[in-house]
Amino acid sequence: MLSKSRFNPAPGLLDLWNEIRRPRPYRWTFLVLSVLPVAGILYWAVAQVEYKAPERPRIEYITSFAPDRSNEEIIASNRANQEVKELREAAEARIAQRKREMYKALGAAAGMDVEEIEAKADAERAAEEAAEAKRRAELSGAQQDQRQ
Repeated sequence: MLSKSRFNPAPGLLDLWNEIRRPRPYRWTFLVLSVLPVAGILYWAVAQVEYKAPERPRIEYITSFAPDRSNEEIIASNRANQEVKELREAAEARIAQRKREMYKALGAAAGMDVEEIEAKADAERAAEEAAEAKRRAELSGAQQDQRQ
């Protein structure tokens, strides 16, 4: 069996104190250099931040419309929203057209061939619109296939 004296730190601490008290050159330097790696590791370990996983959200359903709305009320609100959307899109189109006119004037003042630049931009816009129309057609076709 192991005795208690084997696990007693007092003799080890006394030996350390005797070694530190001996007048040797660079004893404090060696002591500091010996403690630095352990202190660095402890500093790094204490500085680590561990975040726990976020709490699962509790789903609460919020109804923004009355549950007993009639089809006529739904259609009326959809039409009103569509009108607002169209007004917004028209305003954005006017702003975009005004920007194009301003850039065209700036390009003409700078000596650029604005007609060629405008033709390229129109071709790019037409290609983008065609790609968007194709994507929408594919999506609507896929949705119709799913319904059948």
